Amino acid sequence: MFNLSYKTQRILILFGFLTIPVLLSLTFSYYPALSLLYYSFTDWSGLGWEMNWVGLDNYKEIFSRPEIFGVFKNNAYYFVGGLLQTCVALYFAVVLTSRLKGRNIFRSMLFIPYVLHSVAIVIMFRNVYHVQYGSLNIFLDAIGLGAWQQQWLGNPNLVNFSLAFISIWKYFGLTMVIFIGALQSIPADNYEAAKIDGASGWQTFRFITLPSIRSVLELMLILTLTGALEAFDIPYIMMLGANDTHTFVSKTVDMAFKFQQAGLASAMAVVLLLIVIAFIILQRKLLFREEK
Repeated sequence: MFNLSYKTQRILILFGFLTIPVLLSLTFSYYPALSLLYYSFTDWSGLGWEMNWVGLDNYKEIFSRPEIFGVFKNNAYYFVGGLLQTCVALYFAVVLTSRLKGRNIFRSMLFIPYVLHSVAIVIMFRNVYHVQYGSLNIFLDAIGLGAWQQQWLGNPNLVNFSLAFISIWKYFGLTMVIFIGALQSIPADNYEAAKIDGASGWQTFRFITLPSIRSVLELMLILTLTGALEAFDIPYIMMLGANDTHTFVSKTVDMAFKFQQAGLASAMAVVLLLIVIAFIILQRKLLFREEK
């Protein structure tokens, strides 16, 4: 080893350090992804290795069956909720980066829901949304708004709003913390100069804050979009797809494990991946055009 040239030693060391990560990536990422693509063209049931090549039949079935592709309408609730969450989180981040007394306490309180497990959150909100003893209906009755009491999980017109609110409540703290980190990276001299020039609070926010956190906003919109398309844990644990609450991912899971149509489920996973990639590209091209 010591008789080798520096260049050869460098190549061997780099090759040695890269071998294990590459092998792990091939084993746990690329091979499963290629297998998923292959299974999407078969009628595999998920049990054993008996499968027949069906070509594009699975993909045709996805787009021709409203109960499969149509569940994307439920994902839209989470996307709109995610946009609202981003706006509100940015507002709180701006407030909590100011010289507000006890701001660290407020930050901690708003971040705690994110560290809670989804199962615990579902149990909590079952007690919130319950028709008879739920805290929400009890609160509405206590303030004289008993007429507003609802079956929050039983009403088809409200159930997806209720589930989307849970998702907003859970991930709000993470979004806020990311924005706080971005805001704290903005030089204070910029705000002092704007204050000297007589800029209002809105002008400072528009012309200094927003341009400075542009890349973070782009990231958050991408996370909002992908999170909405991949929404699964909260609606599935809470409702198991009842009352028209299926999302595309929960429908995919049911196809694979409940109905044993792993080939169709694989095609659904591929379609979801392509949709996510397409939306990300459109978002970057239309909303965040790179400056030349």
